[in-house]
Amino acid sequence: MSRRRHSESENDGGQEHKRRRTSEPIEIEDRLESLICRVGRRVHRPWRATWRGLQVSWRPTFQTTKTKSCAFYVLCKFLTTSHMFTRPPLPEKLSVYTTLVGLLNARNYNFGGEFVRFLSDLVNCHVIAAPSMVAMFENFISVTQEEDVPQVRADWYVYVVLSCLPWVGKELYEKKDVEMDRLFSQIDGFLKRRVKTHVSMLQVWTAEKPHLQEEYLDCLWAQIQKLKKDRWQERHILRPYIAFDSVLCEALQHNLPPFTPPGHIPGAQYPMPHVVFRMFDYTDARESINPCPFPPQGPVMPGSHSVERFVIEENLHCIIKTHWKERKTCAAQLLSYPGKNKIPLNYHIVEVIFGELFQLPAAPHIDVMYTTLLIELCKLQPGSLPQLAQATEMLFMRLDSMNTSCIDRLINWFSHHLSNFQFRWSWDDWSDCLTMDLEKPKPKFIKEVLEKSMRLSYHQRIVDIVPASFSALIPAENIFVYKYADESSSSLPGYPASITVGDAIKNRATNEEILAILKEVPNPNQEDDDDSAPPGSQILQPLLQRPRKVLKALTENDEGKVHILKVVYEAWKNHPQMVAVLVDKLIRTQIVDCAAILHSTIRKMDKHVQKIQQELEEAKDKLEKQQHKHKRDSGDEEDMEKNSEDEEGQLEEQIDRLQEKVESAQSEQKNLFLVIFQRFIMLLTEHLVRCETGSADISTPWYKNCIERLQQVFLMHHVTIQQYMGTLENLLFTAELDPHILAVYQQFCALQL
Repeated sequence: MSRRRHSESENDGGQEHKRRRTSEPIEIEDRLESLICRVGRRVHRPWRATWRGLQVSWRPTFQTTKTKSCAFYVLCKFLTTSHMFTRPPLPEKLSVYTTLVGLLNARNYNFGGEFVRFLSDLVNCHVIAAPSMVAMFENFISVTQEEDVPQVRADWYVYVVLSCLPWVGKELYEKKDVEMDRLFSQIDGFLKRRVKTHVSMLQVWTAEKPHLQEEYLDCLWAQIQKLKKDRWQERHILRPYIAFDSVLCEALQHNLPPFTPPGHIPGAQYPMPHVVFRMFDYTDARESINPCPFPPQGPVMPGSHSVERFVIEENLHCIIKTHWKERKTCAAQLLSYPGKNKIPLNYHIVEVIFGELFQLPAAPHIDVMYTTLLIELCKLQPGSLPQLAQATEMLFMRLDSMNTSCIDRLINWFSHHLSNFQFRWSWDDWSDCLTMDLEKPKPKFIKEVLEKSMRLSYHQRIVDIVPASFSALIPAENIFVYKYADESSSSLPGYPASITVGDAIKNRATNEEILAILKEVPNPNQEDDDDSAPPGSQILQPLLQRPRKVLKALTENDEGKVHILKVVYEAWKNHPQMVAVLVDKLIRTQIVDCAAILHSTIRKMDKHVQKIQQELEEAKDKLEKQQHKHKRDSGDEEDMEKNSEDEEGQLEEQIDRLQEKVESAQSEQKNLFLVIFQRFIMLLTEHLVRCETGSADISTPWYKNCIERLQQVFLMHHVTIQQYMGTLENLLFTAELDPHILAVYQQFCALQL
């Protein structure tokens, strides 16, 4: 090897030396990456032995100023970039790297002066002075005294402070107890005066038992209060710096510069509040270390107000956030969680995954990710994940108080999960729901699960796997219902014309010939008082696959558009997926419009507005570049200037047209939401008046479903709806509205207070 290097150096005439000098920083960076990784991977070994073994490697690396600067960069990059290594650092390894900074700072004061990340834990390593950290926390909490700012702004700053205290609270209280007591008093006062109208809209369950669904700041505050009461003792945070206390205590500490939180800017987006999901407690979760002990033994799940619960959940959320695109890696990382023998890990994993899946207003990642992740966890430990079946049973038992949006997600997950395990399930355990009203949550859940499962299989397979007693809940076979299919339908209105039109289609008649036949078809509803269907509408079924021109001619008015939707439903009422496909096609071909179909067009309208707005911004950018180019080339010839002015004029006209389109689309979008909310208000008001008149209970399954669907519309489209809140409040959600309906709007408004 040495001879080859020598030969290459001689042949290149000294170029090898230049190449080495050019790549020296890269070589140093690669070396530092390797060394930092080695530190993070040895978290389970004795700390002093680990550092003695690495001391020989580290010492020559940090001899020059250039290497130290590179070390700052590499360590910062390593701690803040999730994709740099195959196993990126996790929150539980935070203390490993703060210890590294502390030891380097003890050897060289200038090193710590340039490194100020992970400030809270660096106080424990004597890199950052405790008084300056307390001062920064006080500046954060001062935001709670600001006036005329959204509550979510103060929420975020308070959360940042509270989330640091599990790591640094003990150190700060020992050195600045008076200041910390004052800080706690300010936090307590803020939390007591917070508006929490939004909480009920974000809860997965409306019932407070068996597990209280707390707002995230209230839960974290209770955990910190308990930690303080326990004299800041916890068992799940790695603290390697304790082994080096004699070295670290002699290091010079740094003071953070004064920090003033930036002021609020109108339109600024802050993290939305959320509710902490709870499914298990210590009575549910006792995980066995031995094969099959009875009664079950093993580590106990920390209580809901234990700070260990917060630390564990934060770490698991971080793993999912880091690896969510790679389900195999994500599952492996979850199961290799450090300290897993001290906790019932599977219970924590299942609870965190379902907590993200059911998070309102939307899950952090796409729903199918959680399905594939749970399947991968089952594959990695076959037969040893009974917690998933236990969680499914618990979710089924609590369906009566579960949010409707979360039930939809549960249905999608469970049907997808069953399809990967041959649809095997202990259906007989749920047979109690067969005696209930089919509109109750439990039988309705089973029915919709079977409908979704049939999309992933076929009808006979579902019939074979479900007990015969569940026949009332088994969906009908997905067949096309053509009411003119046989001669027994000859008494139906329009039967002769349907035969004529069907023969014309088979003989490949032109659109004009078909339209001529339809014009001769009489309208049997013409003399009725009800809204009449358009001529020829009785035989729309055979025309659904015809060119757009024929269908467009039959749907010139609103009655025709509504009727064609009825025909689609009648023909495919046993196939909901086909109904969705056909309705989508009717919308895309502009045969029906938004007024005829409301809910299925909201997302399409949102995309339409966004597309036009994007085109407008691109046109404005193009005009700005053109004007800049015109100024830069002002000394060129006159014909070039004339061409430039023509291009600018065309761009300005294009911008004006796009601006008109944006305004028109936004107006149509606003009207769409007004119609939707008006329909909700009418239906709910009629129900409430009917119940009040008849002295009946308003809390029927229909009412629960309808009121929670209204909440779902608000949550799914909260960004868009916020633009029209003034109009909604003036026209629809007025003070005269029934309190039950108005409460939903007030909960939505509280999300961004």
